[in-house]
Amino acid sequence: MKLEIFATEQEMGQAAAEAGAEKIRQALAERGEARIIVATGASQFTVLGALVKQPDIDWSKVTGFHLDEYLGLPMTHPASFRGYLKERFVDQVSLKAFHYLDGETDPQQECERVGKLLTEAPIDVAFVGIGENGHLAFNDPPADFETEQPYLVVDLDEACRRQQHGEGWFPTMDDVPTQALSMSVNQILKTNTIICSVPDERKAEAVKNSVEGKVTPEVPASILQTHGDTTLFLDQAAASLLKS
Repeated sequence: MKLEIFATEQEMGQAAAEAGAEKIRQALAERGEARIIVATGASQFTVLGALVKQPDIDWSKVTGFHLDEYLGLPMTHPASFRGYLKERFVDQVSLKAFHYLDGETDPQQECERVGKLLTEAPIDVAFVGIGENGHLAFNDPPADFETEQPYLVVDLDEACRRQQHGEGWFPTMDDVPTQALSMSVNQILKTNTIICSVPDERKAEAVKNSVEGKVTPEVPASILQTHGDTTLFLDQAAASLLKS
């Protein structure tokens, strides 16, 4: 795992987008297509804002995949990750295809449907973040490090739900869903390059535990230590508890 630390969240997002864009260009040059995974949430605002402006990417040859989504939330809800991705990414570029996770349909069938599409070919780049509880996608602690299923139905722990409420996505804790669809940890690790972006002092402890602690399901993002091409992009606040 490589670390890149920046003075501001804006600089972090720009650098993460540039690094991811370069990998997309490489895939397009080598194979004539690229396949990427796109995350959501407050941590990805600056990343996606910069990514859609990157030059020299033929987006018509890029296929995108959805990382995670709440169960039972309509696309029109302000917290819907489908709505977020449509507005901030999919509508900004002309993709070959984007495969959303639909949290309003049968969850097991949806996991199988999108999982089949996902595993048809390698994934070049995954844009991800780390939660305040150390989660990776919606794999809350203790995360399942064993399953080979591409997507899972997961229960959201209280810390995860508090974060979603605290960031203003839901008016009350009771409004935050208790379950979600999530790409599995092992599936994320199968990506060739992982671009992990984490701003904000609220994430500093999770970053420290993920980078300097042992690899454990209790800190799901610690598994990124085992991946051969992961770069963690941090702002100074998120990096504030690291030893060096």
